[in-house]
Amino acid sequence: MMRQFELVERVKSYDPTADEDAINRAYVYAMKMHGSQLRASGDPYFSHPIEVAGILTKYRLDSSSIITALLHDTIEDTPATQAEIERLFGVEIGRLVDGVTKLNRIELQSDHAKQAENLRKLVLAMSEDIRVLLVKLADRVHNMRTLNYIKNPEKRRRIALETMEIYAPLAERIGMQELKMELEDLAFSELHADARGSIVQRLSFLREQGGDLIGRILEELRKTFADAGVKAAVSGREKTPYSIWLKMRKMNVGFEQLSDIMAFRIVVDSIEDCYRALGVIHSRYPMVPNRFKDYISTPKPNGYRSLHTGVFGPERHRIEVQIRTQEMHEVAELGVAAHWNYKQGGGKITDGRQYRWMRELLDILEHASNPEEFLEHTKLEMFQDQVFCFTPKGDLISLPRGACPVDFAYAVHSVVGDTCVGAKINGRIMPLRTQLGNGDQVDIITSKAQTPNPTWERFVVTGKARARIRRYIRTQQRAQYTDLGRAILVRGFRHEGYDFAEKALDGVLRIFKAATVDDLLALVGEGTLTAREVISTVFPELKARSQIDNVVALKARHAKPADRKDRANAVPIKGLIPGMAMHFAACCHPLPGDRIVGIVATGKGVTIHTIDCENLEQFSDQPERWLDLSWDDSDGNIHLGRIDLVVSNEPGALGAVSTVIAKNVGNITNLKITNRNQDFFEMLIDIEVRDVRHLTNIIAALRAMPAINSVERARN
Repeated sequence: MMRQFELVERVKSYDPTADEDAINRAYVYAMKMHGSQLRASGDPYFSHPIEVAGILTKYRLDSSSIITALLHDTIEDTPATQAEIERLFGVEIGRLVDGVTKLNRIELQSDHAKQAENLRKLVLAMSEDIRVLLVKLADRVHNMRTLNYIKNPEKRRRIALETMEIYAPLAERIGMQELKMELEDLAFSELHADARGSIVQRLSFLREQGGDLIGRILEELRKTFADAGVKAAVSGREKTPYSIWLKMRKMNVGFEQLSDIMAFRIVVDSIEDCYRALGVIHSRYPMVPNRFKDYISTPKPNGYRSLHTGVFGPERHRIEVQIRTQEMHEVAELGVAAHWNYKQGGGKITDGRQYRWMRELLDILEHASNPEEFLEHTKLEMFQDQVFCFTPKGDLISLPRGACPVDFAYAVHSVVGDTCVGAKINGRIMPLRTQLGNGDQVDIITSKAQTPNPTWERFVVTGKARARIRRYIRTQQRAQYTDLGRAILVRGFRHEGYDFAEKALDGVLRIFKAATVDDLLALVGEGTLTAREVISTVFPELKARSQIDNVVALKARHAKPADRKDRANAVPIKGLIPGMAMHFAACCHPLPGDRIVGIVATGKGVTIHTIDCENLEQFSDQPERWLDLSWDDSDGNIHLGRIDLVVSNEPGALGAVSTVIAKNVGNITNLKITNRNQDFFEMLIDIEVRDVRHLTNIIAALRAMPAINSVERARN
């Protein structure tokens, strides 16, 4: 365990202006508060905050961060309070310790909603002061180093999984590469101990077989640069077991098939020397195709800059070479910690909002409707491989792999995303659902008349885009449902001989558990309540009247005119109570061949849904309304199927679509264009078909058409 004077000397070695007295007082205070507490290893608990502080000294952090590390568990595990810490050490230290304490509570939550709420606190704490995250990462490193002392295997696995999914990606986002690699390797050894052991064993075998292979390669590389007159510091290492395991999984190959398990770093004096060194490497050794990446001209979002290339190097070994300056090397290893500058008196990097990814998370936080949605969107934003695209002006935009132009538009600015109507990718007009690739130049076409299209949510992948679209959908749907509900009730009141007045609804709000008249109108508009239910509650005398059956029998709705008389008595559904009215849900359009269930509604009969319909979730807590149904094998009726189609805007395209449908014995009953621009039309088409197989055949025939960009069965 590091002693008090040793910790002070470490900090003073790189920061002569550090507050020595405050560090000493924090050391003594933490030791006193933790008292006789013990860790799972049996060591005094106080050894943990000292080790965390020691880890931070390696990254040359300021005295406030060191003091926070010493005190970071006092509020959580001792009688200490934030007010007392602020009184003894100042407001800044109290705020930092409280921020880390909130992050600690993430590990104590098993409930999904509580964990999501704590993630919101994490993001807010990081945005106010990034040092909160640095202390937490050091805390997690020491906890992972001592993870083996925890006896419960499930708890060890949960902590390791949380480290791999949350803390390692966060370390990467702030450029703490060395720390990130240690977290990944420690978590990997717990989650996949056998795989790691096997890779370590094979690496040891290769070292024995090859002798001092890395040393020989280093010697030849140094000689190569010396002969070319380039001053360079060359170092080499094996890749970590976790990175090797990831590559094996990604490429679906065995260990023996990997050849670039060694990485060599070239550190030079200037950016010009970086490219000069690259030329020396490529002129001396054959380059591996598709392995060159220039992160100097296009840095990573965390500020990482370097040249990467793969070559068949000395002794014909395939190696990876990284070329950078000393300044780039410090940023690559230390990340955000490399920006602390004491000797020159520079400002400290504490405000997390300066990072683009942090601003994206804060934007999601603003637009998410609840903590669970924020957690979902945050994982989308944080933990995916990146692609790098450019604006027409050359600005770099980093996006998750699989992103489309709509994601790009929202990454540029929320208003650009909201008003996006089209996109040019590398100079060509392309559909908005096109996946972007590395190096694509994207030009977003906007219109002031455009609003977010709800169908975008099907193919966007960034959390920011999805949060904005969902917020717009919530706002628009409520307005539409309210207007529709008002129109339905006006017509219903008039039908019963009454004049509609919103004041008449005030007395029944409590009955329908609605807070306002608009809430009640929205319930009617979305179909949760019927006009008959509301009107009969407002005017109780109407309950004695027979209800009007607005449900049309299946035969009358879907059978062709010539067949209706002959099939008047056909019943296509098994499991229904005889005489019970039924109709098919317009959200999922069930067809023979689909698994189906029925939802009973008073005054409406039974609504038939497919088993995978998303709208069934709202009835999950009402099992008494569910009916287990199946199709009658003898059913020969015509049913309504719906497809979602994106077709090129060119002469004859729509006629060709209708011809293909007709040739496959389908009959178009309705067509609605949901989105259009000068190049593409997106539309919904209702088609009379026999069953799922019939509709699938039509979809397959449409996909073969050159004018069709995409076609799929419409759901919900």
